[in-house]
Amino acid sequence: MQADCVAVALGAAQDLPADSGSTIAHIRMRRAERLFQLVQLIRGRRLSTAVFLAERLEVSTRSVYRDVADLQAQGVPIEGEAGVGYRMRSGYDLPPLMFTKTEAQALLAAVRIAQPRLDPTLAAGAEAALSKILSVLPAAARAAAESLALYAPPVAFDAPMRERLELLRVAAEQRHKVEFTYVDLREQRSERRVRPLGCFYWGAVWTLAAWCEWRVGFRSFRIDRIGQLRVLDERFRDEPGKTLADLLRAVEATPDRPGASAEQGQS
Repeated sequence: MQADCVAVALGAAQDLPADSGSTIAHIRMRRAERLFQLVQLIRGRRLSTAVFLAERLEVSTRSVYRDVADLQAQGVPIEGEAGVGYRMRSGYDLPPLMFTKTEAQALLAAVRIAQPRLDPTLAAGAEAALSKILSVLPAAARAAAESLALYAPPVAFDAPMRERLELLRVAAEQRHKVEFTYVDLREQRSERRVRPLGCFYWGAVWTLAAWCEWRVGFRSFRIDRIGQLRVLDERFRDEPGKTLADLLRAVEATPDRPGASAEQGQS
């Protein structure tokens, strides 16, 4: 029922006086596309101001106010008001999305590039998601995607490294501390207990950004140099000065410091 509101609103956008010229038809199509994009933008954020929406849609804020009012009048559950911002009421769904040929190709390219570099679970999820998307695409868009002449050869990540990547990714998401052995570029071995903050891909290696509890500071560890790994039952909470945001601010403040991008964890 709710999803039908968008279709009604889009139909209303096209319900302009009949005209045999192509200009009117173009205006009708542009308004319909803009209303659909407006719904998508509002759905994708907790709160969207009219200024933000106008910039993204390349229209005036007055046009945004008018479009939002039209959608609300057709029953689309947009909450908020001018000068404050807009959000979509929870539980609202749109009909299945359609993609242009270029968008379909971009999705396929992203999966081809990412899949051999991801951990096993995410790689399988990417393949499954792509299959679902391709299965509902119009024939022309699907053919364009499948004819994409862009490929990403497999990288030399062995199975144990990809399994460690998954363990560390999940530990970071679930806020579990981890312990592991580490061998740095000088072949020096150390034991670490860290708060995993995030995994970063640098084109050749994956690294773990973490707060090291034993060295009391941020460290970055190459995942291919991590040895025995144990995910602890102990969880951690974000604390000032120990979060990923804190680490990123520190890196931005000193971008040329040694090891800021790929290799730390040597001390």
